[in-house]
Amino acid sequence: MTVFTDEVEITVQSGRGGDGVVSFRREKYIPKGGPDGGDGGEGGDIVFVADRRLRSLHQLKIKKFFKAENGKPGNKKNKTGARGKDCIIRVPVGTIIRDKETSRIIGDLTEDGQKLLLLRGGKGGYGNTHFASPVNRAPKISKPGQPGKNAELLLRLKMIADVGLVGFPNAGKSTLLSALTRARPKVGNYPFTTLYPNLGVMEFGNEKQVVIADIPGIIEGAHKGHGLGIRFLKHIERTNIILFVIDLSDMGINRNRTGNFRKTYETLENELVSYSGILAEKRQLIVGTKMDIVDYSKCEQFLSEFPDFETLTVSAATGNGVDKLKMKIVQLLEKKDEGKPD
Repeated sequence: MTVFTDEVEITVQSGRGGDGVVSFRREKYIPKGGPDGGDGGEGGDIVFVADRRLRSLHQLKIKKFFKAENGKPGNKKNKTGARGKDCIIRVPVGTIIRDKETSRIIGDLTEDGQKLLLLRGGKGGYGNTHFASPVNRAPKISKPGQPGKNAELLLRLKMIADVGLVGFPNAGKSTLLSALTRARPKVGNYPFTTLYPNLGVMEFGNEKQVVIADIPGIIEGAHKGHGLGIRFLKHIERTNIILFVIDLSDMGINRNRTGNFRKTYETLENELVSYSGILAEKRQLIVGTKMDIVDYSKCEQFLSEFPDFETLTVSAATGNGVDKLKMKIVQLLEKKDEGKPD
């Protein structure tokens, strides 16, 4: 079982530069040749790389300390020491790197393959060749390499997705994610089946791909720390569309006792806005799920309560309405793209 970790503290250290050396030429018939001590090699750098294959920071939580290789000492015949190997730290796309003490953002890796050179290794020290002069033709001094640099970091993951699924526990988000994409999240007929975010890729046509994120169910008071959803709301801050998932069968632990689907939506939206005003600015799509187990009148009631919203009813179990939902998602994303400057 993969452990999901979206926040971790680590310490990194770049490599120390190699020492310069004292050396003299030893040639036939020249018993006291000039200096030929080489410089030390540079220490390795600390480099972060975003990798779309990764979904969690858990691998960093296990190790916690990362060090680049030191540079090698110089050698005779003016040979520079080998450069220390860089320490390459791979992280999921969407990782934000902060200075632990000041919380200053050092980097935000939002694209696959994006690199961040965080710390340079120390420079190599000079060999004795650098210190020869008319008054000292055989210097016996060299310089040590420069030390590497240290940093204590706080890494936070905010997933990169086009669409974020939001709903009460047991609303059918994970089943819907499975129907829309090739993702296979854990699905069960009980609340809080989803314990951490899941990502899936929806394919539309031959070229269009849409990344969809499913976060754990939200309950009333989530922005105050209740339930699981609050911890993961940050993962939908980067989405273009928020898809509100509302259970038409209304049988979960968050039963809509008033029978008012609009109230369910308003409760969910209030939790999002209370967490971050950024979420209030997202495009919205409201979807009623489990239409296969309710009367048609329930679907009509649902649609009638949202006259000014983009709404759809679907059954993820039977596939009814899923293709229509895919098309609507693509249309909303294309509308957003139309508003972008060239």
